[in-house]
Amino acid sequence: MNDKNESDLQNRLTPMQFHVTQEAGTEQAFTGEYWDEKTEGTYRCVVCGEELFSSDTKYDSGSGWPSFWEPTALESIRTKPDRSLLRTRTEVTCAHCGAHLGHVFDDGPNPTGLRYCINSASLKLDPEHGD
Repeated sequence: MNDKNESDLQNRLTPMQFHVTQEAGTEQAFTGEYWDEKTEGTYRCVVCGEELFSSDTKYDSGSGWPSFWEPTALESIRTKPDRSLLRTRTEVTCAHCGAHLGHVFDDGPNPTGLRYCINSASLKLDPEHGD
């Protein structure tokens, strides 16, 4: 990232949003804005606005982070091995801007068996409004 882009992001993101999305940080469990959110809507990337997850696939995993069993479109995310800890995990990033979102694990519910464990700080909820 060039200095101009970094400065722009630091100006429009909170320190936690910047840390999570640009430095692959993690917010503490049970502290993020959306871990227990029940509002229906679309979860978008806080950096670029890309549609990432739907409240229809959100569930309470007990982990303390927003968890989803599937993204809205596989093309909206990218995954890659993360060897930053003693064990290898699978990192999830926004396919559009590369922002770090969280990790995906294979202990989720049916129908996918996946748990996309995503930092609230990387998301912006776009609530659905009834007619």
